[in-house]
Amino acid sequence: MRIFFLDQSGKPGGAELCLIDIAKPYSHSALVGLFADGPFKDLLEQNHIPVEILATQTIQVSKESSLAQGLKSLGQLAPLITKVIKKAREYDLIYANTQKALVVGALASFFSRRPLVYHLHDILSTEHFSQTNLRIAINLANRCASLVIANSQASKTAFIQAGGRSDIVEVVYNGFDLKIYQTDEPGINQLQQKLGLQGKFVVGHFSRLAPWKGQHILIDALAKCPPEVTVILVGDALFGEQDYAQKLHKQVTDLGLENRVKFLGFRSDIPQLMAACDLVAHTSTSPEPFGRVIVEAMLCGKPVVAAKAGGVMELVEHGLNGFLVTPGEPQELAQVIITCLQETEITATIANNARTTASRRFDVATINQQIAQLLSHRF
Repeated sequence: MRIFFLDQSGKPGGAELCLIDIAKPYSHSALVGLFADGPFKDLLEQNHIPVEILATQTIQVSKESSLAQGLKSLGQLAPLITKVIKKAREYDLIYANTQKALVVGALASFFSRRPLVYHLHDILSTEHFSQTNLRIAINLANRCASLVIANSQASKTAFIQAGGRSDIVEVVYNGFDLKIYQTDEPGINQLQQKLGLQGKFVVGHFSRLAPWKGQHILIDALAKCPPEVTVILVGDALFGEQDYAQKLHKQVTDLGLENRVKFLGFRSDIPQLMAACDLVAHTSTSPEPFGRVIVEAMLCGKPVVAAKAGGVMELVEHGLNGFLVTPGEPQELAQVIITCLQETEITATIANNARTTASRRFDVATINQQIAQLLSHRF
């Protein structure tokens, strides 16, 4: 099957990392079309996946955009849509991996007469999207997509509640290459030494710096923890969120935590950094569609504390393979951190359970098989 994948981003977020795993089995006969240049293109090329940059300028529309802003962007989209329609005729299927890709892919599907698959990596609600963008996504999916793949039951439920057709949506979780998360002890010790983490109880947070990702909650929780607890924040501010990054630095200074919080920025060595942690924290204030970093931490054999909402509740069973806390509650989060610091045997058992269940449920080979079956049955 020849598949034309579409993605709006030049930067590798969770949806983009998922796309790499999905596209790999089809790399000999597929193309990934991106709407922006950037490091994601390099990652695709490193994985021997054909890629082409389809747009020469940034599409000025966001999740919060109004109808007027959306209409204004149509002029920008016209050359891109024309190019995608022409390319689509060379393939059997259009696979839209993001919401902007859905808009372009739906129009291309109509004019090229190629079926459309929409991979839904978001919880479609007014917490994350403007009412206009919600209506556009639901209407285009309902009318143009032959299949919607939701990355969790939470994403599927939100899609249907927003008016999406239940007969076209199927749940397929993200897949992971288990080999990537096998790390060697000497290398981890060296990394800890290099970052000045030896002898510390390290809590890692892996996400772009954004208000809804809740790094400020972890910093507040850290202030309530013993002095040996240290936090590493892995990720950069994206999509115009630099103001939030500055606020985090000020928060750290105001609380006198300069020696206990390390801002590491964007890193490519995520499994190694996770393995260097004693605990991985997920602190999103709004429901997470899936929670990729949670599974990654589990596969690294690390205990996870996560905000109890959205797709996260499909990944973590409190007290069995991780810990769940109320979103936005630093006191509750601090208590779990202290428990993990003190109850080492119980925490180690929970971490081992997490690795076992995550390896069984999220192996990329199994996930890709599920997607292949869906595509072969539908097309």
